[in-house]
Amino acid sequence: MKRFNNSKNLFLAVSLSLFIISCRSSKYETASPIAQESIHRVEAMPNAPKPFKIMDFNQMAKNYDKLVYDPNQTGKYWPLIWKDNSRKNFDQETFGIYTAMGDARQGKEHYKGIFHESLATIGSVLGASLVGINKSNQAGEDYVGMLKNYYNSETKWDIIMNNTGPEVAQLGGGYARDWWYDVYPNVMFYAVADLYPKEKGYDPILRTVADKFYEADLKLNGNYAYSFFNYATNEPTKNWICAQEDVAAGHAFVLYSAFQKFKEPKYLTGAKSSLEALLNQKENRFYEILMPFGAYVAARMNAEQGTNYDFSKILNWTFDGTSVCREGWGVLVDNWNGYDVSGIVGSTVDRGGFGFLMNTYDTMWPLVPMVRYDQRYANSIGKWMLNAANASHLFYPYEMPDNHQTIPEEKEHTKGVIAYEGLIKKSHYDDLYQSIEAPIAIGDGMHWNKDNPKVSQFSVYGSGHVGIAGAIISKTNVENILQLDLLATDFYKEKAYPSYLYYNPNPEITEVKIPTGKSALKIYDAIQRAFIAENVKDNFTFTISKENSALLVFVPQDAKISEKDGKLYANETVIDYKYTSK
Repeated sequence: MKRFNNSKNLFLAVSLSLFIISCRSSKYETASPIAQESIHRVEAMPNAPKPFKIMDFNQMAKNYDKLVYDPNQTGKYWPLIWKDNSRKNFDQETFGIYTAMGDARQGKEHYKGIFHESLATIGSVLGASLVGINKSNQAGEDYVGMLKNYYNSETKWDIIMNNTGPEVAQLGGGYARDWWYDVYPNVMFYAVADLYPKEKGYDPILRTVADKFYEADLKLNGNYAYSFFNYATNEPTKNWICAQEDVAAGHAFVLYSAFQKFKEPKYLTGAKSSLEALLNQKENRFYEILMPFGAYVAARMNAEQGTNYDFSKILNWTFDGTSVCREGWGVLVDNWNGYDVSGIVGSTVDRGGFGFLMNTYDTMWPLVPMVRYDQRYANSIGKWMLNAANASHLFYPYEMPDNHQTIPEEKEHTKGVIAYEGLIKKSHYDDLYQSIEAPIAIGDGMHWNKDNPKVSQFSVYGSGHVGIAGAIISKTNVENILQLDLLATDFYKEKAYPSYLYYNPNPEITEVKIPTGKSALKIYDAIQRAFIAENVKDNFTFTISKENSALLVFVPQDAKISEKDGKLYANETVIDYKYTSK
């Protein structure tokens, strides 16, 4: 890496900066950069997490898809995919994927093949699609179309659910017990739908789901203090599971997505109402995965709809580990025996800390594009992503030393693409793995069913979400400066130019070189609120000051630049939602 770490190099950096400034349009630059806001818990994360390694998440997602979606794979516990011809909800064949390796409850031989979870199937279709795999026509199969079977019309719930029917509900989540399980599949389905806008039969489902969520929000009238909601009867209920108020974030995401797609005002009204129910909470109610989607929707509506939501509270709640519903749920900040595990998402208190792969990947989904709509959090999200991306490799058995995983002797069965479900400080199996020092790569599978083998600790469902990281994260010429794609998981967005976040964790100004393509560009930095270069082709070299970010937008060289209502446009496309020349 090249770093400016002496007076000569500093002079060169300043000279380069002055040259760039001299080339840019003086009309469209502001007096000062965007002031950064901190996420308290991120401040405590290391700038240099160790041991440091950034996996090739994009390639891992492609490898996962190639093996897991191959019905001809051989070996113990393989194949991991099967056909389900029960034709529930839709008169068509669908498919199942194991939740965990070797799960004794799953496969075509058990429960007539109908026990499979959308967390695995929709999640892996989404992950693969994000890295460029066409899941609507893969070896003659339309896996996108097959997902329609999760639309539970036979139960009259008329939403996407975790299973295709309640017959196996006791085996998987949801169905009038655990609210997030009933809402999150719809969040994932909406994301898949945006990637396949022409998929036959999707639009009626999307409308019906949005209508159901809109009616539910009307019924709840700002009070989401329930364990679940019956979408068939439109009635909320409490049970032994604590209230999940952050489900309001899932409602808000779906309803705002529906508004962007269908332009029906009631969906915007519902999105605002459900989001405000979350923002009005007096205490942290983060339960599983939905809370950060609230921060994303709030930032986006502020940018696009002119609202003024203060979402700093729910953003910090995502990280803090102060949930009063699910004790300690948040983002880990810790070092276990020389291993930095900061950045992973899960319980900050269970057995000293227990983070999960799926939750870590899926939290990246809303928080990275959030920065596009509110640059104030660029440094915090950039630093968190560096830590989360680094710690994520520790879930994979071929990346973690054998003495820090529960079943290294079984890792060959993963074929290099299936990770452990979690990382824990102390084993949660009271009579197993107690001598292993933290961090321990482990999984819950043997707790789900007494017949589940040891390999059920390998998480097929969580590993299938790797495409989220694969679409967002790329390496640069500087080992610890990542390129984060702000558009990859920004679904139902307006037209946008390529936009990337770069965070420099180093204690000195650092030079970064990135490819830009063959077309001439002018480069806009939404942190500096100024164009920093023109007529760029092929590659671009720039500098980032210590512990700061650059948010670069690649704008066509001949684009007409204009300002309106505090936003900066290039050819009628917004390139800065927080621009002001005053």
